[in-house]
Amino acid sequence: MAAANTEETQYLALVSDIISTGETRGDRTGTGTISQFAPPQLRFSLANNSLPLLTTKRVPFRAVFEELMFFIRGQTDAKILSAKGVKIWDANGSRAALDRLGLEHYNEGVLGPVYGFQWRHFGAEYAGPDADYSGLGVDQLKDVIRKIKLNPMDRRILISAWNPSDLGKVALPPCHLLCQFYVSCPSDPNQVPTLSCQMYQRSADMGLGVPFNIASYALLTHLLAHVTGLVPGTLSIVLGDAHVYCDHVDALKVQLERAPRVFPKLAFVDTIVSRSERAGWSVEKALEVLEGFVFSDVKVEGYEPHGKIAMEMSV
Repeated sequence: MAAANTEETQYLALVSDIISTGETRGDRTGTGTISQFAPPQLRFSLANNSLPLLTTKRVPFRAVFEELMFFIRGQTDAKILSAKGVKIWDANGSRAALDRLGLEHYNEGVLGPVYGFQWRHFGAEYAGPDADYSGLGVDQLKDVIRKIKLNPMDRRILISAWNPSDLGKVALPPCHLLCQFYVSCPSDPNQVPTLSCQMYQRSADMGLGVPFNIASYALLTHLLAHVTGLVPGTLSIVLGDAHVYCDHVDALKVQLERAPRVFPKLAFVDTIVSRSERAGWSVEKALEVLEGFVFSDVKVEGYEPHGKIAMEMSV
């Protein structure tokens, strides 16, 4: 008998608890939520290439990958994702949504200085998705790679997407707004150091957003570990306002009836470059490889989820 997937069970238990005991609240979208503040941390092992893609419903890994690469490359035009068949930002970048926010001067699809811009150019003045930001702002992602490689015990290996001066310029303020990385350096020199991540999410849509966010930050940790020659350790998720949209309750009750299955594994298709060689890459080389990943470079193995469960996104 396969071992129970207790990591997915913790997510399901939180959803169930929110539905049963949460506070009914109005919200920005007008849909209404059932909410709980500061629930227990969610924690997932990434050891042995484990990838926490929930199995009680299908999580679209292609969309997870393409959105993450959109962030890594500092891109801010939702049409880049839409052209790849990833429509998750279309509603936020629609003409109606932008006009409602007073962003009439943005072309349709322009999201403003959202996640990727803050990751790569924090503090730079946003001048649209096609401007040249070379050397402008703080490249937090490059700084993370530098510290992982050169100062792995640093307590400041983190990325912030929360920039108060830019909140009025974005189609959606960041929900997952801070992540910190931790390199565990074993005393045994024959053991490879591990890379772990903890992410803080101020607003957590338990039905649609959180399963996606878990997968995204797990993938980011895997990719960073790969280009720095480390092995992935753990992913921890800290939630602020954890909520279930009222129109998701019935769908989530269906999901709660399903038994979790074993998480899949993430494999890198090109394994020619050894871990020791990757560990020796310069910061610039590691960042170049990270930015250059395409979907065919990775493979999810052993993913056997239950069927899709439809839920509408509130905007």
